[in-house]
Amino acid sequence: MDLPLVVGVDGSEPGYRALDWAADEAALRGVPLRVVHGSLWERYEGAALARSLGRPDTRDLAGEIVRVGAHRARERHPELPISLAALPEEPEYALVREGRNASLLVVGSRGRSGVVDLLLGSVGLFVAGHADCPIVVIRGNHDNRARTPVHGRIVVGVGDRSAAAVRFAAEEAARRGAVLHAVRAWRCPAHETIDHPLITGEPERVHEERAAQTLEAALADLPPEAKTERSTVEGPARRVLLGAAEEADLLVVGVRRRSGHFGLQLGRTAHTVLHHSPCPVAVVPERD
Repeated sequence: MDLPLVVGVDGSEPGYRALDWAADEAALRGVPLRVVHGSLWERYEGAALARSLGRPDTRDLAGEIVRVGAHRARERHPELPISLAALPEEPEYALVREGRNASLLVVGSRGRSGVVDLLLGSVGLFVAGHADCPIVVIRGNHDNRARTPVHGRIVVGVGDRSAAAVRFAAEEAARRGAVLHAVRAWRCPAHETIDHPLITGEPERVHEERAAQTLEAALADLPPEAKTERSTVEGPARRVLLGAAEEADLLVVGVRRRSGHFGLQLGRTAHTVLHHSPCPVAVVPERD
């Protein structure tokens, strides 16, 4: 049985924009869509207090949020199998648990509070740092669609451990008929000079050549028909990737997941692009 694509909704417009993208992605993949909402309102305040304040019972509100989401998804894709889950718990824990049996998790950039599309909210950040499966955070200026890309380009950042991220990005590019643009950032340490015993000629050239070799190795297993571009760019990885994302429909980065480590597992690069990317970001776990 195909694992579902899980999308988190909270009744906000960013959440429903994420749902639109997720519905298209599920249709592209040919997998069911699962619409999830998590809320602790009733647990903390109680249903009687909610009614006394003129607010609906949390169960009714949560159910309505996922029903509206399902209706919206069915309008886009009438044949798409959809399941619903309204869970009385923190949304970040609900989504991480749902991700254990999902092919992909999708969330919006922010919920009901804060500046939309400026910085990633706490739920998205927590899920990106703990999910077992790939997660896509819907950011930036896009048309809410995965099917009709604007730029026809999927960008993947190639690090020292990027096998899963490259594989994910290649599959996404193939589904859309898009170009896979693999980017490797490199830097020449300031202390390296032409007197360094391992360097002859220009130090910058040596580092750039190593970056090019890393790119070739990362893409070596792709099928020959894959449409690819390669870029080696000098500079910090987070700045280089944000620049490449300006003309991308999806930015893919890998993050290392350490067994037995329970803290937030996001590196500096992933953390930065999740907050500032101009396009949706996919975070793909790279296992030890």
